[in-house]
Amino acid sequence: MKRNRVLAALLAAPLLLALFPAAAQAAPDPDLKIDSITLNKTSVAVSGLNTAPVTVTVKGVFDTGSSTDEKVPVNVLLERTGGTGRQRVLWSTNLVRNTAAGTWTGPLNVPSTANGTFKVTGVMTGPFFPGSGSMTDPTPYSGPSLAVTGTHQPKITASVSPKVVPFGSGFKITWAVTDAQTGKPYGSKVRVVLGTDNICAENFGPGYTHLTSTSGVVTKSYAASDAEWVNCLILPGNPASIDGQGLVVARPGIVTATPSKTSAPVGTIVPVNGVVAGAPSACKVYLQRLYGATQWKTVSPAGNIRSYSGKFTLNAQPAYKGLIPYRVYFPKCYNYQAGVSKAFYIKGT
Repeated sequence: MKRNRVLAALLAAPLLLALFPAAAQAAPDPDLKIDSITLNKTSVAVSGLNTAPVTVTVKGVFDTGSSTDEKVPVNVLLERTGGTGRQRVLWSTNLVRNTAAGTWTGPLNVPSTANGTFKVTGVMTGPFFPGSGSMTDPTPYSGPSLAVTGTHQPKITASVSPKVVPFGSGFKITWAVTDAQTGKPYGSKVRVVLGTDNICAENFGPGYTHLTSTSGVVTKSYAASDAEWVNCLILPGNPASIDGQGLVVARPGIVTATPSKTSAPVGTIVPVNGVVAGAPSACKVYLQRLYGATQWKTVSPAGNIRSYSGKFTLNAQPAYKGLIPYRVYFPKCYNYQAGVSKAFYIKGT
C-alpha cells in the first residue's frame, strides 16, 4: 500500500505540500451562524519570508448550549480567485471571541506565496488543528476579497545523495531555501520542518522547527525505510504552513526473470516469471527478443506488476527452432529507473 501511495503522490504536479485544507469529513457545523465578515485591508504587500497581518472580524454566534461556547475560537478560510502564487488557500489565526460585541477578531498572516487575489469563502470552529483537520466543513460565507502583492517568494530545492538510492540503503537530502527572485539565500537562518510521509500532507504551524544555515541550506540523513515515502521540507507559518516541497527518491530498476521451460515446440506459449524490486505496481514490464546481434524488440503486451510482491508473468512464444535470447525490459516509471533482466534462452524445437 505504501508504494502505491508514493506513486499516487508523484502523479500530483507540481508537488506542493501542506498548503491545502484537510479533506472535509462532514457537513458545516450547525451550531455556527455567521452574520458578517470584514477585513481591515483590501490589499497588502509582503516580501520574502515575512507575513503581512490583516485584521479579521467575524460577527456571529456559536451556540451548542455549553457554558464553554464563548471560549471557542473560529478560523476564517480564504481561497484563491486569481494570481500566480503557490498558496492556494489562507487560514486566519484562531480568532478570539468578544462576547460583548458578539464578534471574533484576530490576525490573518499573509505570506508572499499568496501573491494574487483571495476571497473569504467560509468559517470553521477552532482551534486550528494541524494535520487531521476539523470534523466539519467550513460554514460557507461569501465575504470580502484581498489583493496580495508577494515578492521575493521562497524557492525550495533538494539534492539527494546518492542520486539513485539502492534498496536497503540510507541516504541524505540537502535542502535549500532561496529567494526565487534573486536566486540568493535570504542571509539568515530559516525555520523549516523536515518531514516524511504523513507530516508532508499536514499543515504545520510555528511549533515545528529545524534551522537552515545562513545560506539557507540544511542536510538531513534518512533511514533506508524513509525511501519508501514522500520526504519534504515545509516552511511553517501561523497557523498553517506558507510553502513546501516534497520528493520521492529515485530507485533502481532491478528485474529478474526466469522462463518456466528452457525448451518448447515452436509456437508454444512459455510463461516467463519474474520480479521487479520495490514492487512498483503502477508500472509495466515487457518481454523482448534479440534480433540480429544487438537489436532488442518487444514481443509481448505490457505485463502487470503485482502489488507488494513485485511479481509478474509474461508469455514467450518461440518463433523458430534453435536458441532464442529473451530478456524482460522495465522502462523508467515515476521514480524508478529503467532496467532489464539478464538475458535468458528458450530453445525452439
